[in-house]
Formats: sequence, C-alpha cells, structure tokens
Amino acid sequence: MYEHRNQPLASRKVFASRLIRNGLIGLLLIMFSLVIGMLGYHFIEHLSWIDALLNASMILSGMGPVNPVQTDAGKLFASFYALYSGIIPLTAAGVLAAPILHRFLHRFHLADEK
Repeated sequence: MYEHRNQPLASRKVFASRLIRNGLIGLLLIMFSLVIGMLGYHFIEHLSWIDALLNASMILSGMGPVNPVQTDAGKLFASFYALYSGIIPLTAAGVLAAPILHRFLHRFHLADEK
C-alpha cells in the first residue's frame, strides 16, 4: 500500500529540480492566465494590446481594472476573469509550495521513525 514509506530524503539536487519544475509550471500558469486576459480585453473590449496587457495584469494581481468596461460582453468577460484571477495566484503558490511542504513532511516522518 505504501511503497514509498521508507525511502530516504531526496538529495538537494533532486529537490532543486523539483522546485525549478514546479516554479516553471506556476509561471506558465500565470502567463497562460495573462494571455487569456489580454485576448479577452483586446478582442471583446477592443483595447489596444498594451492596454489589454495592463488591464489583465492589474486584474490578475488583484489591483483592479484600469480602463472602464464598456460592453455587456466585456462586463461578462471581466467578471469571470476577475473570479478566475482570484484563484490562479493561489494555485500557482500551491504548486510552488508543494515540493517544500513534501520535503518538510518527509523529513518530519523520517525523524518520527527514528
């Protein structure tokens, strides 16, 4: 049932590679989310690319929009994007924290067995 039960703690090199991998996954998640926002603001609200980037990054960071939303479709998009943006940074932080918490719990478990 627990085939990993008595494995030793991963080396620092393995741990570092896990941190880098998870950091890249978190970064890709944030970048993907930024692109979704930019596309929505550009094509739905007809903002320039730079204004779309500004609005998407401000919403994604929790600061709020810069340009007022004019259309009903834009308001729907902005509403759903804001809800989505409230979850994504937490998810990215969880992805980054996972190897750290795993190592801590593994070390704690190994110390508990001794």
